[in-house]
Amino acid sequence: MLRLNCFIKVSADNSAEVLAAAKRLTEASLLQDGCVAYDIFESATRPEVLMICETWRDQTALDAHSASEVFQTEVTAMRSLAQMHLETFQF
Repeated sequence: MLRLNCFIKVSADNSAEVLAAAKRLTEASLLQDGCVAYDIFESATRPEVLMICETWRDQTALDAHSASEVFQTEVTAMRSLAQMHLETFQF
């Protein structure tokens, strides 16, 4: 399985729009084949930081997710409004 932690740093001005895009992405991702878990977390200590935590069955499922229209649309929107950093773990 693969675990991805995507850290998102966003200004207060763009926070609502980025969170809405992350929620749309999460809702669609949970329906995709191979998605084990997908969730959004808001930092309790740094209000400008969100994290998307996702778990995928295998690389094939993750590749399909990354190529999906919803991923392309929502991640492009988030990247235009926030800084994103991705950490990937295999287990």
